[in-house]
Amino acid sequence: MIIKSKYIILKDRVLENGALEIKEGKIHKIIENTENIKDFIDYKDNIIAPGYVDTHIHGFSGHDFMDKDSDGLRIICKDILKMGVTSFLPTTLTASTEDLNDVVKMIGENKNAYGAKIQGIFLEGPFFSDKYKGAQNPSHFCKPNIEKLKKWQKLSNGLIKKIAIAPELEGVEDFIKEARKLGIYVALGHSDASYFEAKKAVEAGASIFVHTYNAMSPLHHRNPGMVGAALTLKNVFAELICDGHHVHPASADVVLKCRGTESVALITDCMMAGGMPEGKYKLGDFDVTVKDNTARLNSGNLAGSIVKLKDAVKNVINWGIASPFEAIQMASQIPAKSVGIDNICGIIEEGRDADIIVLNKNYDVKYVYLNGKLVSNN
Repeated sequence: MIIKSKYIILKDRVLENGALEIKEGKIHKIIENTENIKDFIDYKDNIIAPGYVDTHIHGFSGHDFMDKDSDGLRIICKDILKMGVTSFLPTTLTASTEDLNDVVKMIGENKNAYGAKIQGIFLEGPFFSDKYKGAQNPSHFCKPNIEKLKKWQKLSNGLIKKIAIAPELEGVEDFIKEARKLGIYVALGHSDASYFEAKKAVEAGASIFVHTYNAMSPLHHRNPGMVGAALTLKNVFAELICDGHHVHPASADVVLKCRGTESVALITDCMMAGGMPEGKYKLGDFDVTVKDNTARLNSGNLAGSIVKLKDAVKNVINWGIASPFEAIQMASQIPAKSVGIDNICGIIEEGRDADIIVLNKNYDVKYVYLNGKLVSNN
């Protein structure tokens, strides 16, 4: 099968009027000159792009990974395909050790569920501090414990790919070094750390800032805080929730101008109400009300998001802060790179799985291919 379009988003450029030959579920050949090809599917003025990679997502379609429900996990995997997501990291919340044991075991046992591919697990907590707890339950906060992480890794069949911690906690630097030895990427967030505490954590091996601006010590001219570290430290990635509620477009632009789009990952932080109508939902132990495109605790604080990654891409384009090429990369190659899975997803390249999406001129997801098979026609 050959599919052709006016634009194809490659690793480092946009190929115009090219085509992809797909064989046995793989991208067999990238065709630059299409003059002599005859039998092909022509997507005309549309854009062929790599499937999106969401490295921070808690749930969708009324289900949450913390429910420990394999049927719910399968529904999430299937339904986020329509959003253009073909690979993702199921994300946990702070909970008891026993609950996290059960959750990571359940995810590990269902790694090959049909739908968007589970490329790892993101543990968001429980090693956080109180001040910027967000929608995390502080009753389960604890000091970094490498033995717990090793157990979770074993229970998940080696699927833990990323863990978030607060860098001001005791024992953080040793924990980061040991986590990296396990092949786990360390993110920083839900923290009141100083700039220097964040810097020390990065020097120890941490490399991601969780939903930049949100749930972290802010930038002040005499105290740069976590935000200052996220904007300026080298060799790190900054997550952004670009729903227009978590971060003002101008503030998102500051991150892009400071870091460059090559180290900013668009994420959703989506909770179970993603793809659902307004109403009452749960995020972990907390009641959440979804209204006016936001999910909020009873206190009024934001509790995750309901944004779809395809809409985050459209937003940064429409806000005028990123080109279409940059926006698509920030939802595919860059998040994949941030957790070391860019060798298997997030890039259109010969020999890779044909997990690709087709966007129209408004950047809406029209078609989704998984392993070379059309699985969604929106």
